[in-house]
Amino acid sequence: MPVRQLVLIPSYNTGPRLVQTVREARLAWAPVWVVIDGSTDGSDELLAAATAGDEAVRIIRRPRNGGKGAAVLDGLRAAAAEGFTHVLTMDADGQHPAERIGDFMAASRAAPNALVLGQPVFGPEAPAVRVRGRRVSNWWANLETLGAGIGDSLFGFRVYPIAPLLEVMEQSRGMRRFDFDPEAAVRLCWAGVRPVNIPAPVRYLSREEGGVSHFNYLRDNLLLFRMHVRLMFGMLARLPRLARGMAAAGKRNASARAG
Repeated sequence: MPVRQLVLIPSYNTGPRLVQTVREARLAWAPVWVVIDGSTDGSDELLAAATAGDEAVRIIRRPRNGGKGAAVLDGLRAAAAEGFTHVLTMDADGQHPAERIGDFMAASRAAPNALVLGQPVFGPEAPAVRVRGRRVSNWWANLETLGAGIGDSLFGFRVYPIAPLLEVMEQSRGMRRFDFDPEAAVRLCWAGVRPVNIPAPVRYLSREEGGVSHFNYLRDNLLLFRMHVRLMFGMLARLPRLARGMAAAGKRNASARAG
């Protein structure tokens, strides 16, 4: 099957910044699909007006807010129905580098069975608590995958192969909100999808720059904690198979180095 890729942007109440994010993504790639996750701030109307006549931009509207993962899942289903094989996901709030879209898509074409993960390069404006806090999730993700090589479990700028991601999402009741990015990476590693890490800059925009954040420290960190507890039990149930997979991968790598 030929590789067909699109950019998928989930958005919830991102305000005017959504239009700029889509414009930046559109300069780098086509098509660009935006899933409006029950927004109530009029950002979908702003985007529709700004992209009128551009057939490469599609807006998918969800009637109610369901969370990032739920929005991505709707986009995946629609993309798979139209024959797309890969999606690059990026946030609508301007944090992710649209200028790197082409590089990530090229990396995915070179390794179509892999999960291409962004490895965030933080600027001085990045909140220290966010930078330190993600190290905990990264540690858990690599424990849960027996060191499969997930460089960053939370950075949402990444390219997914659609078929395996749809399969693991349809089989899980989680992965619908802020837990989507880390759980998707872990479960895809469990399914044998190899992670490839590529550095990418991340920006934390101020409110004056149009920055929007719906992250709630208590609610979302509790969600992540429950997710990691669930994944740890899942890892233990899969431990023999994961260990065999790691041993086989080690042998393949040793053989490749010897050759």
